Amino acid sequence: MLNVLRSFIGERAGTAITPKQYKTDFADAHRPHVLIDVRTAEEFKSGHIPGAINIDVQVLAQRLQDIPRDRAVVLYCRSGNRSSYAAHILQRAGYAEVYDLGGIGDWRAAGYPIR
Repeated sequence: MLNVLRSFIGERAGTAITPKQYKTDFADAHRPHVLIDVRTAEEFKSGHIPGAINIDVQVLAQRLQDIPRDRAVVLYCRSGNRSSYAAHILQRAGYAEVYDLGGIGDWRAAGYPIR
């Protein structure tokens, strides 16, 4: 898995979206979507974006049935590498509207809350 992930570093899948764009276009607009934190369960428990669900990128391909296809999917992780890889997985599985929010550090730096 790590070797596959490393091959995607530097490549972005999905549409890149900033924390401000996410807040404006999705959260504040109440636009139907699912926000997925693709970090480990331990990382998720240590703090996550309000409203996010946790599906570790390592099991994402096996959990596609848990991700609705009829709305946008927004992904994030710690730095943006795993979320980019997760976006590749979803796009290859036929998801049409996939957004990569990048890393939770960018979210914090923008002054948005962590739960």
